[in-house]
Amino acid sequence: MRPRSVIDYALARRATLGDLFAGRISSLDVCDAHPYLIRAAKYHGEPTKKRCPVCRGADPLINVTYTYGDELGPSSGRVRATKELPGLASRYSELNVYVVEVCPPCGWNHLITSYVIGTGEPPAKKQPRRRAADT
Repeated sequence: MRPRSVIDYALARRATLGDLFAGRISSLDVCDAHPYLIRAAKYHGEPTKKRCPVCRGADPLINVTYTYGDELGPSSGRVRATKELPGLASRYSELNVYVVEVCPPCGWNHLITSYVIGTGEPPAKKQPRRRAADT
């Protein structure tokens, strides 16, 4: 699996933290994780070795990985484990992947990277369904 169009949001993260520590924004502005994101981190996230830059708690930051793509249909926007991505990349032509770091105790969350995976081939056309009246 070779990610394409990789975007690293480290500079945006650093700027946000700089604004927080300089007092230009409050922790309420940056520790605003949606309850669904907190739940996704708790049950489907992958712990990192990094500590939260805001609360500096004992719990590690959690990475939550989301996949989006037209070919995924209703499962687009679903949380995926990193180990699932190579299989998805070999099955679909193009999927957008977003990785968000989350601190469940304080609510800090930030998009850390996004990239595209997939075969790069045009998607296979699906055969139209036949209705009972067509037979």
